[in-house]
Amino acid sequence: MAKGRVGLYQIQGETLTRTHTACPKCGPGVFLAEHQDRRSCGKCGYTEGKTDTASRPSKAKAPKAS
Repeated sequence: MAKGRVGLYQIQGETLTRTHTACPKCGPGVFLAEHQDRRSCGKCGYTEGKTDTASRPSKAKAPKAS
């Protein structure tokens, strides 16, 4: 069965651009999966965190009971 490649590339006029980041260990043919807080490679297991904290929801701490 063929793997889906929809969403990994974007066509702009005559040029083809990649929308996802390539894995630095595996090379340009393997893309990192986009998760809410990280990017990860399904082939080698490489993981990198996203540094954009503005898009992540903040966790509110409950007040301590005295």
